[in-house]
Amino acid sequence: MKLLIANRGEIAVRIIRACRDMDIGTVAVYSEVDRKSPHVLMADEAFGIGPAPAADSYLSIDRLLDAARRSGADLVHPGYGFLAENAAFAEAVEAAGLTWIGPPPAAIRLMGSKTESRKLARTAGVPLIPGLLEPLAGLAQLEAFVDEHGLPVLLKAVAGGGGKGMRTVHERHELASAFDRARSEGKAFFSDDRVYVERLVSRPRHIEVQVAADRYGNAVFVGERECSIQRRHQKVVEECPSPVVSSELRRRLGEAALAIVRAAAYQSLGTVEFLLDPEGHFYFLEMNTRLQVEHPITEEVYGVDLVCEQIRLALGEALSLRQDSLEPRGHAIECRIYAEDPLRNFAPSPGRISLLIRPDGPGVRVDSGVFSGSVVPLEYDPMLAKLVVWAPDRTIAIARLRRALHEYRVRGIATTLSLFRVLVDMAAFQQADLHTGLLDELLASRRLEELHGQQDPEAEHAAIVAAACLASLEARRRPEDPSTAADSRWWHEGLRVQHGRFPR
Repeated sequence: MKLLIANRGEIAVRIIRACRDMDIGTVAVYSEVDRKSPHVLMADEAFGIGPAPAADSYLSIDRLLDAARRSGADLVHPGYGFLAENAAFAEAVEAAGLTWIGPPPAAIRLMGSKTESRKLARTAGVPLIPGLLEPLAGLAQLEAFVDEHGLPVLLKAVAGGGGKGMRTVHERHELASAFDRARSEGKAFFSDDRVYVERLVSRPRHIEVQVAADRYGNAVFVGERECSIQRRHQKVVEECPSPVVSSELRRRLGEAALAIVRAAAYQSLGTVEFLLDPEGHFYFLEMNTRLQVEHPITEEVYGVDLVCEQIRLALGEALSLRQDSLEPRGHAIECRIYAEDPLRNFAPSPGRISLLIRPDGPGVRVDSGVFSGSVVPLEYDPMLAKLVVWAPDRTIAIARLRRALHEYRVRGIATTLSLFRVLVDMAAFQQADLHTGLLDELLASRRLEELHGQQDPEAEHAAIVAAACLASLEARRRPEDPSTAADSRWWHEGLRVQHGRFPR
């Protein structure tokens, strides 16, 4: 049996490892710039599928299916991103006589529409944020919604995801431009310019529930993940379990998620996402019909292998997980390591990695798609790796994360490691006082470009000592109830000191 991975990077490596555990042969695909990537070298076979632009390689259904035919693959796993939630790709895979590792195409199409999925959630009795269930007919309807519900509101592309096609509106004069931009992004990213509107929930947490279902009617939820630390609606840090979700709230969230699963006739892995307001009320947000980037933290806390389970479900096996045995154990945190420069407005940082030293030790896991000498291309998502730590409780997990971040070394390109080294010691993070706008507020509170001091590129040791001293001094000086302003000052000064050659 052979499985073709229609993806690249760390998720392709993760799937290869799951296949090795299951004694399934692996087939990698690669564009011209990925010829020497780890997933290509690790797979049993590898086939080129075209030039660097994704449209000519990883997004080309014809080229992917041709690679599957040439390799003799039996199964196709889409990973996440690219074509993972493309119903047409799933249908093409099945039409070619191959097994699709994912939910039925009809479920992908249904839950991929934000308006249709909201209708389904309402039918299933799951709480919804007040908003429209149909796309906006025009600006006049948007203005009428604001007249009835007030501001702020959130505009969303009907086919959107990953923060694309979303616009927050706080002032009435912004409505027209926000509507046009949301439509434009929807058209550019999803070939669909339809937009709907909902009331903006103030300072919410983003909580998602992992679900799994087989074709025989069995379904379970595998706990929840806290995904509130985001930059421009993109998750950058996740935790499992959420620090604020009680056993009772976990049960209620899980039952709501399973109601969605059953209403959608869903099979395979998936994630049902919710917003949790400061009063403890939760609302359905969307469903991701694929394996999530942050699945490792659930694996660490619940002792499961979600990728292997997903493959078994696609092969027609019954669900091996039982709800009464799924209890959380300990705490896990994940940081997404991107090839981006935090002090240059997170500009992409492509290039060759001249040195890579991964952290190790108790409770540390790194899912990576690069090694020393790898060339990071500009054409794709800039995520290099995921740093995951597990510990018996959240306090120890934070300590392990701090240690792992300071062991992590990447040279030759800029990364977001320095961002996390500052974040891990922030009072708001340590006290789990989180909401989806927290990171954006901190980044907007002062121009990061002004903090990019001139540092001696050879003074690595001095930078390490300075960063350590700064953290130590701040820990001693920090008041019991630090203000947001104090957090912000510490955040930016810490990022400045840590952003020499050393933290990259």
